[in-house]
Amino acid sequence: MPLGYDGSLYILAFDHRGSFQKNMFGIQGDADAEQTETIADTKRLIFEGMTQAVTRGAHPDSTGVLVDEQFGSDVPARARDAGLRLAMPVEKSGQNEFDFQYGDDDFPAHIEKYNPDFAKVLVRYNVGDDAEMNERQLERLKRLADWLHEHDRKFLFELLVPATEEQLASVDGSADRYDAELRPELMRESIEAIQNYGIEVDIWKIEGLDAQSDADMLARQARSGAGREGVTCVLLGRGASTEKVEQWLQAAAPVTGFIGFAIGRSIWWDALRGYLDKTLTRDQAVTQVADNYLHFVKVYEDALPG
Repeated sequence: MPLGYDGSLYILAFDHRGSFQKNMFGIQGDADAEQTETIADTKRLIFEGMTQAVTRGAHPDSTGVLVDEQFGSDVPARARDAGLRLAMPVEKSGQNEFDFQYGDDDFPAHIEKYNPDFAKVLVRYNVGDDAEMNERQLERLKRLADWLHEHDRKFLFELLVPATEEQLASVDGSADRYDAELRPELMRESIEAIQNYGIEVDIWKIEGLDAQSDADMLARQARSGAGREGVTCVLLGRGASTEKVEQWLQAAAPVTGFIGFAIGRSIWWDALRGYLDKTLTRDQAVTQVADNYLHFVKVYEDALPG
């Protein structure tokens, strides 16, 4: 199967686990059965927003959900039944170093059980960071990538490039300056290092970029090398404000190699908060999720060339 993915892809990401139960529900440690069901119900609410978005015009072929096994309940099966694109995470939640959620040997069984269109990883990788940790991550990721492509499965790779202490100090501790001045090139170098290790990715999930030239640079790196002509990128939202996400989408949409987005908290966080504190009914929260998702699709498509 050739590398890459052909077609638009607008993913609603709600595979959050550790951070979700802690920051949305205040649950420390492992959730018990009752807490798990409460969390799962909010994920069903988010999915109901997606089904409403489809009834309001979102095309199933380009509409995707990224949802986890732990709290996802019946959402993966419902997404499949609805004809949506399904992505599911492989990584252990809340770790600075990538590792498999279900162990080195068990990840194939979990992927085969749910049969997602895309197996997704979130990886924190910076070429200037701890070399031994980077090597361990690369070894695990190559094992995963090789298995996926041997079994004709697609690999969705979410790359985060957190600043090292030295890098942040070089921009006077400014996260904004790091994002603008250092992160784009560090992302390119990280993608290159991952590729040079022999890890082949179908879709890169990229942190938001202010400059279109930086989006173009990363899309070119993603496609560099033989056999990568079809490799594509989607933009993630980082839980940012609507205005900031709009800016990122408008920068990326015209770039060859970008095909959409994978946005989460920026779409559903306020709706869930309103539902849980009873300022919104369930129907109102569902509609707000659908509204936000459809808004970002329109922003992206309005920015497409031609």
